[in-house]
Amino acid sequence: MDDKERFALRKKLKELSKYRARHTELVSVYVPEGYDLQKVINQLSGELSLSRNIKSSSTRKNVSNALEKMLRGLKAYPKTPKNGLAAFAGNVSGKEGISDVNFWGIEPPEKMSVRKYRCDQTFLLEPLTEMIEVYDAYGIVILDRREAQVAILKGKTVSVIYSETSAVPGKYKAGGQSAARFARVREGLARAFYQKVADVVNLEFDSNVIKLKGIIIGGPGPSKEEFHNENFLNQDIKKNVIAVVDVGYSGEQGIAEVLDKSKEILAEESMIREKKATDRFFNILGKTPDLAAYGDENVKKASEMGAVELMLISDSKDEDTIEKFADLIESQRGEWIIISSISREGQTLDGLGGIGAILRYKINW
Repeated sequence: MDDKERFALRKKLKELSKYRARHTELVSVYVPEGYDLQKVINQLSGELSLSRNIKSSSTRKNVSNALEKMLRGLKAYPKTPKNGLAAFAGNVSGKEGISDVNFWGIEPPEKMSVRKYRCDQTFLLEPLTEMIEVYDAYGIVILDRREAQVAILKGKTVSVIYSETSAVPGKYKAGGQSAARFARVREGLARAFYQKVADVVNLEFDSNVIKLKGIIIGGPGPSKEEFHNENFLNQDIKKNVIAVVDVGYSGEQGIAEVLDKSKEILAEESMIREKKATDRFFNILGKTPDLAAYGDENVKKASEMGAVELMLISDSKDEDTIEKFADLIESQRGEWIIISSISREGQTLDGLGGIGAILRYKINW
């Protein structure tokens, strides 16, 4: 999901989160990717029949109207969209006796595996909310000499894309020349296994395939260091490794352990990226102020001229403002980064209006 899709989805969820019914009258439906939409329509048709048994006349009317609106909305789709579908319907007038039944269909920007039907006082938004929190993708490699897993971490979701066991035998206890030969064979098999895993990592984590913010390598024992330190990984991939962590297990347990340890690593990475950007901005602002701009009007003017190389915008700005500036920067092929207002640098940026920019060239104000 790119920044533009993320902000558009967040804006829609913000709108939906404002609605609250007096009773359980708002309908939420989640259809996973690849699921037969007609089955969902059939289920909701059954729910519509059951809704006629609701005792309260006003609740019965609102639920029935919401389900009818939902059915009409879903039937407008020839089939389930490629990433799935989140749909919402209900009376959102907020005034007693006034009906304003609406339908919203949201095609998620990433594949959705959730299948849900809920009728409640509020819309069920958590599956989509979790999706917009999935901002940065990280690669994870867990290995020892026995097995390896390659996965992608997005937010709280881990997708294992490769799993392999090795042909490396256990340690040989006998001594002498046989033990030495066996050790050489074992070492050769281990290196072949590392290279096999590296080939997958080099292919799957290539920047032309997926944009990763970083790669974490983990595992028990020295295998992870051997894999990282020697020339198994391409240099571009190797440069993207942000941490090599020691865990007690390989396999799924190892992934879970890396995830637990990665929270601090990823938080620190995010802070480092922000600090590098703010340090660079304030350094330029102090030494060559003609190559920096700050405040809404100045940054907007510089952006419209195509002069902005990098925009820094505080998360204290409202989402509409962030989205507006982001669109403008992207249209001029510039880059942008959101700065946390909690940090010291973020607070200093807020003192300059919450927005700053590093310019490609000097402009005449």
